[in-house]
Amino acid sequence: MSRRPSKRVEHYFSERPKSEERFGLVRSRLRGRDFEFLTSSSVFSKRQVDLGTRVLVEAMVLPFKGCLLDVGCGYGVVGVVAAAFNPGLRVVMSDVNMRAVRLARRNVELNRVLGNVEVRFGFCYEPVSGLKFDCVLSNPPVSAGMSTVKAIICGAKSVLSSGGSFQMVIRSKIGAKTLPELFKETFGNCCVVARESGYRVLVGKMAS
Repeated sequence: MSRRPSKRVEHYFSERPKSEERFGLVRSRLRGRDFEFLTSSSVFSKRQVDLGTRVLVEAMVLPFKGCLLDVGCGYGVVGVVAAAFNPGLRVVMSDVNMRAVRLARRNVELNRVLGNVEVRFGFCYEPVSGLKFDCVLSNPPVSAGMSTVKAIICGAKSVLSSGGSFQMVIRSKIGAKTLPELFKETFGNCCVVARESGYRVLVGKMAS
């Protein structure tokens, strides 16, 4: 597991941002349904749902039942949409940024998916130690460094159930060549399920 991000410089992956909170509201249509998300300063893509997240949301393959993890959830777009489209799932979201965690919790309420969603604070997979998931989704914090991205990929194996899938969106120009190889080393396989606007969604599956 890679080391935690440095606390000396405030980024969207800082654990406890100290900047003044300036709230905003983002409205977005995802998978044919309208959503609203409360955002704030010192969180990722505060003015709009970013393109990478959009590509992941539109391409993600959700299990019919079981547990799903949105790791590095930000203000909660991926997990909220997953919960809205499959109320039978137990959805857990996690983030290292406490401000993002608070926003994600409020967005769970705002989008009325309270019954099957939990938001946890902590780095990478630490908040879900001991749990197993049928699906893990990630739009990784590339600005935190490739070591963090690789930790998210490699660590997914420890929290996935047999037959579970890990789905990650990446910029094609950043990880199109190296990350599929890491998927193959970790899961024994890798496929690309979507390509759009310079992004692609990679999927690795655990053996059944």
